[in-house]
Amino acid sequence: MKTSAVILASALLLGAGASLAQGNTTATTPTDPQIAHIVVTANQIDIDAGKVAESKASSKDVKAFAKQMVTDHTGVNKQASELVKKLKVTPEDNPTSRNLKAGGDDMQKQLKGMKETDFDKAYIDNEVTFHQTVLDSIDKTLLPNAKNDELKNLITKTRPAIAAHLEHAKQLQASLNK
Repeated sequence: MKTSAVILASALLLGAGASLAQGNTTATTPTDPQIAHIVVTANQIDIDAGKVAESKASSKDVKAFAKQMVTDHTGVNKQASELVKKLKVTPEDNPTSRNLKAGGDDMQKQLKGMKETDFDKAYIDNEVTFHQTVLDSIDKTLLPNAKNDELKNLITKTRPAIAAHLEHAKQLQASLNK
């Protein structure tokens, strides 16, 4: 499972950060429509993982966390969808969102195939890695490159919830490792 979390984290960081590393900021810096697609894709990955965890986790705390992930990330996607409609912007598929989707699909397959005894720890380990990676991407790529103030405000407003999810996941991780 660690491999899947690392793949997913790498997809987000490398895809979102590659534009800056290449030094060709005009051709590869994510645009607002691309950033919107990255936001929706990242949220959907956590919604999908949470749904699997709601049905497969053995710990009531892990199930509750998963339910919170589904609720919170669904809410963010609803806000993002409303914003792009208001702005008349179509989220644009891009290498980062495609890499995220592929990593999320791989993670889903691994989670669904796990035995219940191994599931809780693997799911929470992934959630720690995923939320840390999302925070890094928000700070290093999404916020610095977002041009539209409303999109930037949505990302900024969402950041504390992502940080809270990370801390909650770390607490669960510590309790599962005892």
